[in-house]
Amino acid sequence: MNPPQNDPLILTLTFEAEAAERFDGMRRTYFPAALNRIPAHVTLFHHLAGNEEDEVREAIARETRAQAPVEVAVTGLRFTGRGVAYVLASDALSALRARLAQAFAPMLTAQDRQGWRPHVTIQNKVAPEVARALHGELVATFVPFSFIAPGLTLWRYLSGPWAHRADFAFSGEPFPMIRRCAP
Repeated sequence: MNPPQNDPLILTLTFEAEAAERFDGMRRTYFPAALNRIPAHVTLFHHLAGNEEDEVREAIARETRAQAPVEVAVTGLRFTGRGVAYVLASDALSALRARLAQAFAPMLTAQDRQGWRPHVTIQNKVAPEVARALHGELVATFVPFSFIAPGLTLWRYLSGPWAHRADFAFSGEPFPMIRRCAP
């Protein structure tokens, strides 16, 4: 079944298997189960024009072919008010996202035009005191780490769940270490 063409597209970073298992396990543990419809992810763009999927795919393919796999540092934790997220840093990823933002400029929403702060949300939509307690617990034992991202994944937003559309490997290489978590 093909989703309607006007539903927006979402672009995320693809995790290597170990990072996917780690983040998705934390999300399954701490995210309210009734609301956890999608895997742990790093969103590069929240809302790309669904009716321009071919153009979106071409721009992503062009950029990912020229990009080596990206090392991403996990530098800390962020209390979001009603949740907790891991804070990420990667100059290469930020530069790639900036190039894609230029390519997608005419279709970007206000949310995607604002400053980009890469993160992985592992808890959201809980009472502030629950989020603050988890943040404190995780900060107390946090040790910075990093992972390699082998590419990007394109999704279609279906008013809650997401439908997988395509994977784009950096440097045109296959994904030897990918594990996409089922929504």
